Amino acid sequence: MAAIEKQIAAARSLPHRGPQFLTIQSHLQSPRLPFIYAHDQSRTCIGQGDGVFEAARRAFSRWAMFDLGWVCVANPSASIVNGQIVAVEVHSLGLWSLNLSRIVEVVDNPARFGFLYATTTLHVEQGEERFLLDLDPATGEVWYELEAVSRPQSPLARIGLPITRAFQHRFARDSHRRMKQVTLQSSR
Repeated sequence: MAAIEKQIAAARSLPHRGPQFLTIQSHLQSPRLPFIYAHDQSRTCIGQGDGVFEAARRAFSRWAMFDLGWVCVANPSASIVNGQIVAVEVHSLGLWSLNLSRIVEVVDNPARFGFLYATTTLHVEQGEERFLLDLDPATGEVWYELEAVSRPQSPLARIGLPITRAFQHRFARDSHRRMKQVTLQSSR
């Protein structure tokens, strides 16, 4: 754990890498991405009503969307605030990686909660990822949305691009499933 804390401390002084493609309020800003950047977006209705929205908000604060068994947040006491470093551990194919990103935007109002983070140089990818909860005032539906723009940054991620992409898709599927499960349990 000391090694992880040391990397988190080092990441605090690093700028985020790459151009800005996303904002917390809107989707991809440019329809044309530079070469090798991938754009992923997924959205799931995780329930209905204020109780589900509040349960999902609490789950976000515990980083439940990353609590997948093979992925977790290494600094789970981190708050969802601008400037916060988020350290994500990934265990796959017998490999381990620690990926550090910085929260660059936060939204917190009665119908929307979430954040956008940008990768640092201590991440295998370069890009941004948006995690968002929306409460539709007309229907009461609660939506969980992930949106990411990224490209491989480390040589290993570049070499294994098809595998890297498969894990990105797996993360999105597992994260949506986890949020639906956690909010259903918590809102009962």
